[in-house]
Formats: sequence, structure tokens, C-alpha cells
Amino acid sequence: MAQKCNCIGKTALVTGASSGIGLEFSRQLAERGASVVLVSNQEAELNRVCAELAQGYPDQKFYACYKDLCEQDCADFLMDYCRTNGIDVNILVNNAGVFAFKEVVDMSPEHLNLFVDLHMRAVTQLCRTFAEDMKKRGGGYILNMSSMSCWMPMPGIAMYSATKSYIQVLSRAMNLELRDSGVCVMVACPGGIATDLFGLPKNLQNFAVKIGVLATPQKFVRGALKRLFKRKSQYVNGLLNKMASAIVPKLPVCVKMQVKYRLLDKMKR
Repeated sequence: MAQKCNCIGKTALVTGASSGIGLEFSRQLAERGASVVLVSNQEAELNRVCAELAQGYPDQKFYACYKDLCEQDCADFLMDYCRTNGIDVNILVNNAGVFAFKEVVDMSPEHLNLFVDLHMRAVTQLCRTFAEDMKKRGGGYILNMSSMSCWMPMPGIAMYSATKSYIQVLSRAMNLELRDSGVCVMVACPGGIATDLFGLPKNLQNFAVKIGVLATPQKFVRGALKRLFKRKSQYVNGLLNKMASAIVPKLPVCVKMQVKYRLLDKMKR
């Protein structure tokens, strides 16, 4: 019980908080005693989740902040929102993300910009803005969601893996820059998680969890928060994922091309 109470009196800001991993981060941070600013561009779901958490944890505060993080002013907007409401953010979780299994040349310019804006520009600006504030107050925690695919230049996920690689490098470097200030920046690089991000139906998600291909959001988030509060710089969940992160990037070109031939090309027909 003591382990889950180490966030009493603290406030977390979680992006992509209305569903999936972001929702689970919000729930587990609330279980640990934190108040939570929930940020999402899904307004109805956001308000519902915020109301549920407020009912379950009446001694803590929960804020539903509707915002599209692809908008240029997202970091300033969220900081102004926090200052207006008298909130000092102690824990920032940059979780919001998108996924597409598609060749770069088949993506529209708007789709390409979505990856760049959400995974790169928004994460960078949020890290910079809130880390500066944490540094002035003597410490804090930032958790940035990358992916195991950040080490995998595979056909079909070029934009996803490239922008997630950016998050991994940015986080590791910022953690070193801020080490002496008391601000910890940890990057999480999960393998597959049983959420709706990849478009798998629920029955396949459940089957994949049973055979160990996917992890549940609950298990992943529990491990990520445990390591964040131990001030680790990086978290890769599961032995198989750690092995795959070393092996998959070294696969020969002929194997990687099978992904294109058997999956990408088949999807186009």
C-alpha cells in the first residue's frame, strides 16, 4: 500500500488520457494519490473518464482539459491552463500518439504532418515548457512514450518508428541535461500493448495477451511508473522485447522485404 501512496500531494499531467495506455496511466497515478490533469482531443470520453476518477478518488482533483496537441500553441496553452487553475505539475506523461501501417509515399501531407506534430513537435515543446518549470521548483518527473519500433526501420511503419526514435533520443539526452536539477526524464519503449491503437479486435487482443505477444496496459503502466519513480532513464518491458530490440534491427534486407511483399503489397490489392 505504501508504494501506491508515493504521489500524495502531487499533480500529474497525462496526454492522450481518455483511452488506452493514457487512461491507465491516469488511473494508476490516481491510485498512488496524485491529482491528474487529463488531456485529450476526445471531449466526450475525456469528460466521462474525469468524472469517473473524481467519483472514485474524492480527496483528489481531476481536470478535463480538451486540446488538440497538433495545434502550434499546445504547450503554452497547457501551461497557461495549469497556472490559471493554480496547478504545479510534478509528473508529465507524454503519451498521446498515432499509428499507421502505410508506406510514406502513400500518406497525404496532412497525415505525415500528424506524426511530426504529435510525436515530435508537441513532445519537444511540452518537455521544454514543463521541464523548465520543474527545474525552477527543484525537481519532477517526465515520462515520454516511445516504442520498441524506435530501433526497427521496417517497411510500413517508417513514420511511426522514425518519430518514436526521435522521442527516444530526445528523452535520453534531456535526462542527462537535467540530471543535476532533480528532473528525471524517462523514455518507455514498449512492445505490443493490448489497446485499440493498432486496430486489432478485442478477441485477438485477448488471445495475444494469453500467448504473451501483447502485454496488458495495466502491467505495462505498473512497470513504467515503478521505474520512473526510481529515476531510471529507459524502460523496455519484457525479456522478449529486450531481445527483439537487439535482433530485429539486424535482420537481413530479404527478411524485411517480406514484410513489404506479404503485408503492405497485399493490403494494396
